Amino acid sequence: MSAGRLPEIVVYSRPGCHLCEEAIAAIVSLHVEGYRFELHEIDIESDDLLLRRHLERIPVVELDGTVVSELVLDRAGLRARLDTVETWSS
Repeated sequence: MSAGRLPEIVVYSRPGCHLCEEAIAAIVSLHVEGYRFELHEIDIESDDLLLRRHLERIPVVELDGTVVSELVLDRAGLRARLDTVETWSS
């Protein structure tokens, strides 16, 4: 990770998706554990291509452009990837 830049987590979701809401809540809770990152939620209904690409897979979670989880949040996998980009606060 370059100095001064936080890792970016993107969650592809849609309104009313309970799995998406649960994933976002779990990701936000990682801040309590000391992880630092930027979080962005993208509504797949805002773009036809995103809707076609992700509809059957949401929530899709990406860390710095790489998919780390689909359908159900892989917390352990996300933590492991965050650890590799040195996101712990001092």
